[in-house]
Parts: sequence; C-alpha cells; structure tokens
Amino acid sequence: MKTQILETLQALRRYALDKGVTAEFYYYEEDSYLMRFANSAISLNTNEHLIRLEITAYQGRQRASYELVTARDNLAEMQQGVDIAAEMVQHAQPLSYAPTVPVYTESFADERAYDPALAALSNQERLAFFNQAAAGLETEALRLSGIFSCGANTIAQINTRSEHTQYFKTSDAQVNLVLAHQHLKWEVLAEQSAQQKSDLDADALQRNLAYLVARYEQDAPQQLPLGTYDIVFGAPAIADLLGMMGYIGYNGGLMKRGYSFLREEDIGQRVFSPHFTLTDDPTRRETFPFRRDLTGLPRDPFPLFTEGVFQNFIWSQDEADEFGAQPTGHTVPHTSIVLQGGEMAVSTLAELVALPRENDVLYIPYLHYMNIVNPSKGLLTASSRFGALLLKADGAVVVPYNVRLTQSLPALFGDKVAWLAQTPAVVNTSMSYGARNPCAVIVPAFMQVNGLEISHTNSTY
Repeated sequence: MKTQILETLQALRRYALDKGVTAEFYYYEEDSYLMRFANSAISLNTNEHLIRLEITAYQGRQRASYELVTARDNLAEMQQGVDIAAEMVQHAQPLSYAPTVPVYTESFADERAYDPALAALSNQERLAFFNQAAAGLETEALRLSGIFSCGANTIAQINTRSEHTQYFKTSDAQVNLVLAHQHLKWEVLAEQSAQQKSDLDADALQRNLAYLVARYEQDAPQQLPLGTYDIVFGAPAIADLLGMMGYIGYNGGLMKRGYSFLREEDIGQRVFSPHFTLTDDPTRRETFPFRRDLTGLPRDPFPLFTEGVFQNFIWSQDEADEFGAQPTGHTVPHTSIVLQGGEMAVSTLAELVALPRENDVLYIPYLHYMNIVNPSKGLLTASSRFGALLLKADGAVVVPYNVRLTQSLPALFGDKVAWLAQTPAVVNTSMSYGARNPCAVIVPAFMQVNGLEISHTNSTY
C-alpha cells in the first residue's frame, strides 16, 4: 500500500510539472470502525474506508485548494483535480503575503505509532471489551451506553518543489462508557485511549465505573450552595482546559489576531503556577505524534511553559508567512501536549477520597458544554457532569448536582494550584466529525486548585 501511494503521488507531481502548475498534494486515507451502545444494546456497528486528496495550487500570492474523495487507483480522477485546482488559482484573491511551498530535502516515513493489531480489531473483540468493562454493573435501572472507535490513518505528501515525500501512519482507539440511572437520572463515565492494542484495559474501566456506581448509589445527592471551593479536577477536565488554551493561549497567529490572553511581552515572564510545566512532546507515542511537521521541519520537544514561565508561541508555516515570524514546526493536524506531573502520590479516585483534608473538596472529573467567554482574558465557562463528588472535611462523601464554573485560565493554572498528581493519564481528545484525526494529551491524573468560585448550581441532575 505504501509503495502504491507514493508512486501515485510521484505521478501526480509529474503531471502538475508537465502542466506548469506549482502544487502541493496531501493524501489522506482512513480506516474507521465504530461500535456504539445505547440502553445496554448495540445501536450502531459500522466501518468506512475513505481516501481524500487535497490539491493546492500556487501562483505568486494566489492559492487555491481542491479536495476530492477518490480511490487509490483512480489516477485519472486525481489528475482532473490538478486541472481544477490550476483553474481555480487563476481566479483566487491574492493574499497579503507570499505563502511558502516547502522544499523537502529528503524523504521521510514514520510508522512508529502504528499497531496493526489495534487497527484490525474485530467486532467480536470490541464487543468482548464492552462486556468485560461493564461486567456486573448493568441492571434494569442502570443501563450502558458508549462508543468504541478505532482505526488507522495514513497521510502522505509531495509537491512540485522536490521529488521527496513524507509519509505518516498511526493507529488509534477511543473508548467511552456511560452508566446512566433510568429513574434518578445520574450518569457516570469512564474512558480510555489507546495507540496500540496493549494500551486497552477493560478491567481498569470496570473498576473505575464500579467505584463511581457504588458512590452514587450509596451517597446522598445535594445541591451545593454558591461560594468558593477547593476543587480537584480529573484528567479529562484538565485535558479540556488545556485544549482551550491551545486556541486562546500560545498560538502565535491567534495572538496576532487578538484572540489570546497571552502577549508577546509575556515571553520569559511567569504567567502560571510554578507547578505548571507544559510541553509539546512528539516523542510520546501515546499522543499519535508527528515527528516532522507537514513542511518537513523536525519536531522535537517544544517547551511552552516551564515552572509557570511562558517560553514561546507556536507558529505554523502559513501564520509565520503572514505575520513575519519564524515557523516552529507546528504545521501539524495536532500537537502532542504533555503537562508534567507533580509530587502528590495519588493515582485513583479511591486514593483521592481517602486523602486527609482540612476543607471540603469538590471533585470534578469532566467539564461539559465548555465555551469561551472572553478570549483576551482567557475566560471560560463550563459545567460539571459525569461523576462529580463532594469530599467533606469530616470524611463523608456527597454526590453534588451539576455546578457551573466561569473562570480564567490564569486563575485555573495560576497561584491557586495546590498540587498535581505524580501519576500521568492519557486522555483521548479526538473529535468524531470530519476526517479522522486521533489526538491525545498526557496530564496528571488529578490537579487541586483552591478557592475557585461556583457561579451556578443545579437543583437536580
């Protein structure tokens, strides 16, 4: 398959050169499998194989792209796409800058994040995983829902500036399991990310769900009063907050457009807690990494914050062209974000509940309906959902109804951070819409932030 893909791209390059067209070719192939549960039964079991080809033509400051869904052996259709892109660029509005068409100095291929065993999981294996993860937990009142998504991605590139190619192949899986009480209307969730088959652990999911179910069945529900709370965020909530920071924080192009709470003068300044060290680390295979970006730049660990000190903005090639900056190897479909752990020895929810505490602590594992309130201040809003607990100072545990937080990223990751857990967790942040783009971040299992205000509390689940 790899040989055929690269030979096809070489043929398209020759065709474009013969036509006098300056062009880039971005080949994307996905094999996707999805099993969905609802009401303790399979509600959807599907798969698809798609090949997309994006052709971008250049003429000075003009640029135009044409994308088609095609077949690997349909060279004539792809060549027709070259003709369409070449015609489109004649009519494109000139950009305010000269876009770069990269020159690959060597061919590069990376299949280190591909596991054929994960990519080829059978329906029987996915169903067995569901059954094992939910073993002993389903009842007439407690019903299972969720998804098991897995597959493989192949990306290949060439352009008319050089004969060299780039080739990337990854495998991934994302599992989300929800147990919902039909009458009381509470829900608990456990999830897992996998880059290779050995990452899958149904027993760990079952333990997490069983612990939460026991708490929700035994502990009393309560509407929390408004006020300030010491809050422990679970790994998925931390990952969502960091995802928002990728939009309104260290992205250089968005900063130049006024859509960031960081400024150029913040480089070298302490912005967050000394506990906070954030890196884009493409050496971590759990994040489905790109070891080179799409322009051919090598990607090594890139520090974003070191002990709270802001290090630098990231720049894609196109945004660097537009704003006169230096590209940083971030022309990629996704980054490989890693938040360094701290010194607190706590790795499970049961261990967190057992910790001694001077004050009540609100545990929020997931944030729901997160949105941006003010990007220039880093202000976000989101509500809790799926498995929140109020850990009382006297050792008791209460199940809180959903609450809403409206806080800024500088407040959430600033001097109010009390501790980060030592234990890392891999959180899958892949979206299920559009082309398959497996993403995951690595964060501490827990993070406690003291003195955060709750802006709204619900009176029911």
